[in-house]
Amino acid sequence: MFKGMQFFQKVGETVIRLKPRTVIAILALLLIAPVVANPNGPPWLNGGDRVVETGCTCHGDGAPSTEVVVSISGVPRSYSLGVTYDFTIDLQHASNDNGGYMLWDYNSGTLTPGEGSKTVDDEPGALSQSEIGNNWAVSWTAPSEDVGNVAFQLVGNAVNGNGQFDGGDLWNILSFSISAPDSTYEDDDANRDLRTISVGDYESLFVALEDPAALEAERQEGIADDFFTNGNLFYWTTLAVIILGAVVQGEFYERKFGGGPPHLDMSLAVPQGVRRGLLSVITILLFAWAIDSSQAWGSVMITGMLMLWAIFGVYRTIVQARAPKEYTDLV
Repeated sequence: MFKGMQFFQKVGETVIRLKPRTVIAILALLLIAPVVANPNGPPWLNGGDRVVETGCTCHGDGAPSTEVVVSISGVPRSYSLGVTYDFTIDLQHASNDNGGYMLWDYNSGTLTPGEGSKTVDDEPGALSQSEIGNNWAVSWTAPSEDVGNVAFQLVGNAVNGNGQFDGGDLWNILSFSISAPDSTYEDDDANRDLRTISVGDYESLFVALEDPAALEAERQEGIADDFFTNGNLFYWTTLAVIILGAVVQGEFYERKFGGGPPHLDMSLAVPQGVRRGLLSVITILLFAWAIDSSQAWGSVMITGMLMLWAIFGVYRTIVQARAPKEYTDLV
C-alpha cells in the first residue's frame, strides 16, 4: 500500500513538472485519437448531429456539392415482406476517384454489409465503408411486417486523397424511400421494378476543374505566340513595302534625273527576255499554288515577292531594249 502511494506521488510530481504547452499537446492528441483510430468509415455523430442526415460537414465547404454524384441501384419501388434486395452504391466525381459512404434505413429493415463495408460502431443498423473506394455492394432485407414507407439516408464523400479535411473533399447526400407492400404497380418482370436513384450533376463528371496556374501559363503562351506571329508578319510586310518603294523611287529618279534606262542591244535583250519570261511564268504558277493550297502567310509573301521581282526583270528588259541608243565614247 505504501509503495503504491509513492508511485502515484511520483507520477503526480512528473505531471506538475511538465510545461503547459506539453500538457496541451497531450490533451490534443487524446482528443484526436478517436478520429485517427477510426480511419475506415465516418463517425456516426458530428457535433451531436447524425452524419448520415446532415452530411460530411467537416469536408469541403460544409455544404453538399452537385459535383459528386451519389447513386444506389437495385432499389424496389415497393418492398415485399422479408425479401432481401441487393443494392449497389456508386460514388462518382470528375477528379476524386475514391471516398466513402454511410447508409441507414432508420432500422426499419436489416442492412447487411458486403465486401469493403461494415456496420457502424455506434449504430449497428447503419452501414459505412471499411475500405475507401467508389463502388460497394450491400443487401437490405425488408421488414417482416408492413411498416409503411421505409425512408433511407445515403451520404457519399469523394476525397482528394491528401489526407486533410479541406475544400478538395466534396460530398453529397441522397434521401429516398421504398413504398409499402402492394402500394405500387408491379410489372410481370420483377427486375423492371428495380430502379437506380441518384443525386448530383452528371455533366460535372466530364468537366474537371483546371489548375489556375496552368490556365495562366496557357494564356501567357498564347500571348507570346500571338506576339511572335504578328511581329513577324508586320516586320516582313514592312520590309516588302520598303523594297517595292525603293524600286519605284529608283525608276522615278532614273527617268527624271538620269536620262532614262540604258540601251540594251537586241542580241542581248531577246535571250534575256526569254529567260526572265520563263522565270516569271514559274513564279506566277508558284504564287497561285501558294494561295490555292492555303499556304502560310510567309510562304505566300515570299512567292509573291519572287513573282514581282521576275516580272520587274521582264519589264526592265523591254524598257532597256526600247531605250534609244546613245554613243557616249565620241572623241
